[in-house]
Amino acid sequence: MLRSALALSILTGQALRITNIRARRSKPGLMAQHLKAVDATAAISKARVQGAALNSRQLVFEPTEIRSGRYKFDIQTAGATTLVLQTIFLPLSRAGSASSVIITGGTHVPWSPSYHYLELNWLPLLIEMGFDAQISLDQAGFYPQGGGRISAVIRPAGIIQPLNLTRRGQLLRLQGISAVANLPLSIAERQKRQALRRLEKLRPHIKTLQMPARFKGTLLLLFAEFESGRACFFGLGKLGKPAEQVADEAVDGLEAFLETDGTVDPYLADQLLLPLCLANGPSELRTSRVSEHLLTNAAILRAFLPVEIDIQAGLGEPGLVRVLPAADLSLSSVEGHGA
Repeated sequence: MLRSALALSILTGQALRITNIRARRSKPGLMAQHLKAVDATAAISKARVQGAALNSRQLVFEPTEIRSGRYKFDIQTAGATTLVLQTIFLPLSRAGSASSVIITGGTHVPWSPSYHYLELNWLPLLIEMGFDAQISLDQAGFYPQGGGRISAVIRPAGIIQPLNLTRRGQLLRLQGISAVANLPLSIAERQKRQALRRLEKLRPHIKTLQMPARFKGTLLLLFAEFESGRACFFGLGKLGKPAEQVADEAVDGLEAFLETDGTVDPYLADQLLLPLCLANGPSELRTSRVSEHLLTNAAILRAFLPVEIDIQAGLGEPGLVRVLPAADLSLSSVEGHGA
């Protein structure tokens, strides 16, 4: 909710007030990665901000103008660098010139897209839509220490094209990454063997690698590309967690996806909603599972933009998602729509 609202506030020029932030959580209020998303969006929009403090439960955000530049943001924890990048990505895509961004923190941490998820699954589809950017992994960072770093170059976007992903078609390729950082490569080999054993009929191509990092960590990621669709799932290691379990988590996610008629995984469906609302026509896609994030994102978008979002399924079910931007929608014309 916070990240989408911040991006939309900048894109539309509407001031934003949020109260009761994470009120039902065991640790309510803004955490480090949320606070860094506020700091980053304030920096790129010259925003006036109230309540930008650790554990704050309310926030006032008043953007002025989007400005390109060279930015560095340090989360100082294992908070997700990828989520901060996604928050500022669309606003910087509307700036007048290219921006370079370096973000330090967690690159492969629970409850957020990993760097490789963005590189393989998210960014290629956005580029297909008309966005123009490059990202790179300078150093991996795992929970709980962090210490990773990602870099991005974000250029002004062209006309944003809609997506029509309603039938995924045949599986074209199934790729994987089994990686370790500051650990024996034999752990990566064990992860790989487990995934290959379970996915033998699909004949995946999985490469093993050592990732540069300050601290220890492991990753097993699977990326499936179809005639008209894509999906990505991964597992992360931690102290005492067998390599085989890391692989199983990724495989379980992929197998659950394949049992549906989804064309995109549930995380990508959520992450595509905002860019699809900026497209120059209607879009359709099938998610393998309607998530709470998808429903929440849709509600936030309706508050900021005159768009129609139709989700034809209940929570936890596969379903069709339709996005109909307002005719001749320009971001400068929707100020005051009512956030």
